[in-house]
Amino acid sequence: MPDFPFKISESEGQTKLQQLVHSITEAISNGQLKTGDPMPSVNQLSAKSGFSRDTVFKAYNILKERNVIESAPQKGYFVANESYKVFVLLDDFSAFKEQFYQSFRQNLPNSYSVDLMFHHYNPEVFQQLIQNSMGRYSLYVVMNIDHKTIDPILEKIDQNKLLILDMGRPEKGKMNYLLQDFNASVKSCLEEGKDKLKKYSELILVYAKNNTPHPVETVAAVRSFCKKNQIEFRNKEKVNTAEIKKGQAYFVLRDSDLVEIIKYCRSKDLILGEDVGILSYNDTPMKQIVGGGISVISIDFEEMGTRAAEFVKNKQKIAEVLPTSLLLRDSL
Repeated sequence: MPDFPFKISESEGQTKLQQLVHSITEAISNGQLKTGDPMPSVNQLSAKSGFSRDTVFKAYNILKERNVIESAPQKGYFVANESYKVFVLLDDFSAFKEQFYQSFRQNLPNSYSVDLMFHHYNPEVFQQLIQNSMGRYSLYVVMNIDHKTIDPILEKIDQNKLLILDMGRPEKGKMNYLLQDFNASVKSCLEEGKDKLKKYSELILVYAKNNTPHPVETVAAVRSFCKKNQIEFRNKEKVNTAEIKKGQAYFVLRDSDLVEIIKYCRSKDLILGEDVGILSYNDTPMKQIVGGGISVISIDFEEMGTRAAEFVKNKQKIAEVLPTSLLLRDSL
């Protein structure tokens, strides 16, 4: 009888079938089972695990469908390969998320397969996608759904195989993460560009708490900066083009608001960076060229993708807040 080098552990909320599939997948990911290693027969695994033959047979079929194990006449079952399946869950699709993903994928070996999904800030979708992914992947890269808490469902994943991205306040030493700072770093960037911003009579932040998933801490950061530098501050929930006039600077978080302001300024022959200033959040290739370039406050999403790929390849712990930078262009 082949060796039985993996342990079947009970997991809350998982059926026996899911436990068995998860345990075998884990053993391959951990190197306990390697390419070409023989698997116990259905009868042997049933006797050793205490699971029914039907459960073992179904588990083997699932693993065959996923190309994790193979079977051959007279040989039985054996490990097919050591390829890694990575679960990537992002909040939504946007230009800077595409930058992240392309960088992430390009920095992984071809033997790594990646399933990309989106939760669109819907808690039910988020939890369902996580639940359905358990036991199916070697590693998990997840953009958290909240900037203050970590959803308890993520604690069901082996923390050594989970990387939290972008938002949240995970406990240091417990979870791996690559996060942004939406408060102090924003204020620091504004201070760096204060000479440009003080050209304008007021700074208008376009931010609606109920319509923008961006953390509300940024509002406090902008308000504090304006108070310190004696710049008039207003927070508008949406762009009102009838109120746009010379001497204003707009800080926009959503690209749709950015487009609306640029279109209006062009229609009224208002010159960006002279008549009206614009500062945007999150850099994209398009912002580098539109209107002579849109000034942004942003992390480097390509760097985030590279660092996330390093975690997946090296399996080493990581807990970092990525640097946020001010990139000044013609729009200020």
